[in-house]
Amino acid sequence: MSSTPTTRAAAWLPLTALATAQFLVVLSTSIVNVALPQIRAGLGLSAAGLAWVVNAYVLVFGALLLLGGRSGDVFGLRRVFLAGAGLFGLASLGAALAPGAATLIAARAAQGVGAALLAPTALALVLTLFPGGRGRGAALGVWGAVSGAGGAAGVLLGGLLSDAFGWRAVFAVLVPCTLAVMAATGLLVTADRPRGGRLDVPGAVTVTAGLVALTHGLSGSWPALGAGLLLLGLFVARQRRSADPLVPGRIFTGGPVAAANALMALLGAVWLGLFFFLPLYQQRVLGYTPLEAGLTQLPLALTITLSSWVTPRLTRRLPGPAVLAGGLLLLAGGLAWLSPAPADGTFARDLLGPSMLVGAGLGVAFVQLTALSSAGVRAEDSGLAGGLVNATRQIGGAVGLAVLTVVSASHGYGGAFLAAAAVTLLTALLSLVVVRDRVVMPNRKDRL
Repeated sequence: MSSTPTTRAAAWLPLTALATAQFLVVLSTSIVNVALPQIRAGLGLSAAGLAWVVNAYVLVFGALLLLGGRSGDVFGLRRVFLAGAGLFGLASLGAALAPGAATLIAARAAQGVGAALLAPTALALVLTLFPGGRGRGAALGVWGAVSGAGGAAGVLLGGLLSDAFGWRAVFAVLVPCTLAVMAATGLLVTADRPRGGRLDVPGAVTVTAGLVALTHGLSGSWPALGAGLLLLGLFVARQRRSADPLVPGRIFTGGPVAAANALMALLGAVWLGLFFFLPLYQQRVLGYTPLEAGLTQLPLALTITLSSWVTPRLTRRLPGPAVLAGGLLLLAGGLAWLSPAPADGTFARDLLGPSMLVGAGLGVAFVQLTALSSAGVRAEDSGLAGGLVNATRQIGGAVGLAVLTVVSASHGYGGAFLAAAAVTLLTALLSLVVVRDRVVMPNRKDRL
């Protein structure tokens, strides 16, 4: 790529623009959560409809990320990034102006399409700017920080905006931010050369329909569940026969990509569930206002940022799998601490400590799994690798939210937090098994 800077310093300005784009994508997943009670009252949504305000974005985003990443490899990373950002901004405006529930859910789905184009290409551009060594480790530390902190920051910003201006403001604020990112990227990132090839559009349609049906089926529709499993089976079979598969098998050979993405799917289920149920618990049970619920996320966001910054330094001194497992155990402990979810809970006694543990664990896990997901990947597959790791997180999040919603219906918010803790503990144990002996670090200074 011709835009590779000659010095590390020259790469940090474009990294800032690209990381801001990733921040907006993650922010959009959680910024609506604290405003959900207002949206439900304003548009007359049912509980299931309210979940689709979140899942319409998350699911479409996750399902199309593979196509988005591959599009960047075929047509050019920067070109696809700017197209996705433009669609994301327009859809955010549509959501802000939505007159009814159907329009809002459709706008959220369009946001997901835009995000599916810009998120993987942004990560691929970062990997090109920082081809290896400590520079890449630091860049991925920034990436992990914005990916993890975006969830907490979304709740914080959503609380501030919805309390002051109403729920429509949580979408309107994304429009000028997206325009600023597009302008900065156009100025700071030089256009790359498209690598050519073809897109597996039938494969993308099959996997998208399969994931939507699967998620709907997990909410209680057995026919949809069966259809989802059938479509996903057809997708896998097509990938094996296709001359230009959406997910070529070579990306999973010679490195920890498959293991990292499997673990990221489990982490995504926990991450999305946390930022969906925590604001609802605070507002419906503890009686917090949207502003109060948002402000309580500040320690969580700061802890995620700090732990993301520390993680690359830890992995230069300690084995990467041990650092990853340790972060996941911290996350599991924080979620278990939240699980009593008392009706008379206070911030200092019942929320602050768990938030710190959750933040520390999320920061470590996001940085480590993002780094592992790109280890050993060919340059021509960098967009696909970026799409894949974002896809597994979002798909895992959508499926996990569907399951945790069922758990919360019978066991309350505390049951959802405890189930998320159990999933995280399982993820930590699996990480020790599937990541060990799969990560090849040529020397200590290149450890991520």
